[in-house]
Amino acid sequence: QVQLVESGGGLVQAGGSLRLSCEASGRTFSSYAMGWFRQAPGKEREFVAAINWSDGITDYAQSVKGRFTISRDGAKNTVYLQMNSLKPEDTAVYYCAASAKLQWFTRVRLNPYEYWGQGTQVTVSS
Repeated sequence: QVQLVESGGGLVQAGGSLRLSCEASGRTFSSYAMGWFRQAPGKEREFVAAINWSDGITDYAQSVKGRFTISRDGAKNTVYLQMNSLKPEDTAVYYCAASAKLQWFTRVRLNPYEYWGQGTQVTVSS
């Protein structure tokens, strides 16, 4: 059974940084695609970033490009989201997701991801 456990959320002032971690277990993830999504109160869950585990290809939502970096550590089965220059509008619950079957062109959609973590709260104060 695949499990995804996020950590690293918290309260930070605008302009600050946080690093989220997603520890994956239950499979060999070398052929998976991993994504980060977020959901703010009253809003739909939205794509933030994705990484193809095998070749390291990444993609980002336009709103975070240049500020966030997604990476993975194969030895630790962990995916990271480094978030810099945080803004109040980045406040949300951040979710890690994994897919063994995802076709890369669908990476921004929720449906292709079979596994989800429980989420971690990120709050950015102004």
